[in-house]
Amino acid sequence: MTVLIIGGSGFLGSELVRQAASAGTPVAATFATRPSNIPRVAWHALDLRDPDCIEAFVAEVKPRVVVNAASGGADWAVTADGPVRVAMATARHGSHLVHVSSDAVFSGTHVHYDESSLPDPITPYGAAKAAAETGVRLVHPRAAVARTSLIIGDRRSQHVALVHDLAAGTRSGALFTDDIRCPVHITDLAAALLEIASRDLSGVHHLAGPDAVSRHQLGVLIAQRDGLDATQLPAGLRAHSAQPGALDVRLDSRTTQSRLRTTLRGAHQFLTAGTSSRLAPR
Repeated sequence: MTVLIIGGSGFLGSELVRQAASAGTPVAATFATRPSNIPRVAWHALDLRDPDCIEAFVAEVKPRVVVNAASGGADWAVTADGPVRVAMATARHGSHLVHVSSDAVFSGTHVHYDESSLPDPITPYGAAKAAAETGVRLVHPRAAVARTSLIIGDRRSQHVALVHDLAAGTRSGALFTDDIRCPVHITDLAAALLEIASRDLSGVHHLAGPDAVSRHQLGVLIAQRDGLDATQLPAGLRAHSAQPGALDVRLDSRTTQSRLRTTLRGAHQFLTAGTSSRLAPR
């Protein structure tokens, strides 16, 4: 069973590639700028803006399953249109598709969102991710859409890197106390995505941790885990800033979690000093 990871050189994509390759699965992966150095992986350059290239590539690789972990931020051609092109190609060639989406598809108006909640984005990025979800499910009805939240790991995680920079005083800014999310550890997330892929699950899934924490609380937990001085982390209110986006978005992952063998740990568990970053079995 060949697994194709689109966006395989990114933070999440690299972990997906690593776990799949470690399990002995034949892996192909794509990159936009340069490949990673993970061994035993076939790397390919792929432009998600080019439908002919995507079609020819999927036809050549013939993957059993595809996990699309690529994102171009608010670039509509990559983040919204690209996944639909991938879905069309994978549907034509009979590949199962798992598309990674985001809690940015929600406005925060209702705070708690389960898998049945309808997207109501308020940012360009959220709108692009919501459009991708709709398009993917329309052209590939058996595809899985997996929404996640803040992805935490080592310093390759932008959230962890920010905490380190703020603690060292090398970056300005603040960690908001009114910006609430449900972080997930990258190893848990990648394992859950690969489980969904291997079991041919379809529909919408939520893959976030059970702990709702503010970005400042998250920063304190990261600082404590990494031996940083948490008192150096500046706090602020997102409501008083010019930054757009939802304030309080809590993905309810209980329904998805009940179907998975992979445990999605909460931030208080996976950021406890001395806790292993390996998967916690159910």
